[in-house]
Amino acid sequence: MPTMALSMKPTGWFQIGWSEELGIGEVKPMRFFGHDLVAYRTESGRLVVLNAYCEHLGAHLGYGGSVHGDDIRCPFHGWRWSPKGRNTCIPYQETTNRIRRIPTWSAAERDGVMYLWHDEDKRAPDYDVPSIFELFPDSGPAEGFHPVYPGGTFSKDGLPIHPQYVIENSVDFAHFKYVHRADEIPEVTRAEFGEHDFMSELALKFKRRKADGEVEAVDGRLYSYILGVGLGYSYARAAGAVCSLTAVTPVDDESSVLWFSAWASREDDDEEMLAKRRRSMVSQVKADLAIWEHQRYTEPPGLATAEAAGFRNIRQWARRFYPEGHKGRAIEDQLAGTDELIGSEPTR
Repeated sequence: MPTMALSMKPTGWFQIGWSEELGIGEVKPMRFFGHDLVAYRTESGRLVVLNAYCEHLGAHLGYGGSVHGDDIRCPFHGWRWSPKGRNTCIPYQETTNRIRRIPTWSAAERDGVMYLWHDEDKRAPDYDVPSIFELFPDSGPAEGFHPVYPGGTFSKDGLPIHPQYVIENSVDFAHFKYVHRADEIPEVTRAEFGEHDFMSELALKFKRRKADGEVEAVDGRLYSYILGVGLGYSYARAAGAVCSLTAVTPVDDESSVLWFSAWASREDDDEEMLAKRRRSMVSQVKADLAIWEHQRYTEPPGLATAEAAGFRNIRQWARRFYPEGHKGRAIEDQLAGTDELIGSEPTR
């Protein structure tokens, strides 16, 4: 059966940590998309991400570098570099180096999460990172949820997984029963694809446990909503006032970091119940991870008739995030003859 490895260089926003992990004036070395990077927070609170190496003699700014105002200072000779990567100070002469410049990366923060924009063709971001609390109208404002960090977070690095696994989960209705132990297989009641995002709606017949322990069916349904933005991350909103974010960011061509954030409603401030709810949410992404860590991407997949449209739709939509020259064979060629999108047409 034909198989392939997806390119690890898709375009879009990708999580690089949580905001509270980088305080005012702090410096942190990072490595993503095969590049050594340095992240720092200016004295005014701005997140800045640059290539890691000083353009003077190549010292790594993430190890011993320090923040001075908006600039980062090299630990080797004290040269300072601005958020735009320009040299602003050489302490032992009056003039600066106007020629050399450290490459910069677009960065953003939303809801306590730090993001990095990646584009192999060096284009600027063409869409913004949304707030999870603006995506789901019935979720309410951020003030209605407990802070996500640190109690509602989970991460793991060194994983041989691709970001596309996360977004494909949203149309894989059958796995909710076998991986997440749902009482039954949910129904995908809606799937919409836009320029940079998609939304899927999953419906599950509502069941409740009676006082005697017996489970009974109730008229009505529970709805879960999954919204992906690009290939880097996916939001979910489930019954029970829970919002979550699952993100996968490539480190290089072989490995990635998985990040999971779960916002729990303040409806119940009981510490024990809050901790239990968070553990339950983290256990769900760990169940996915147990599959993803050993999964082999297969194209074309051997799909059941009921799931074929969903997988074909989302894989065709995903093609737009692989720039020319970096598309995997399946993304570029294998999908060329698949059925047209069912339900809605992508806009690019």
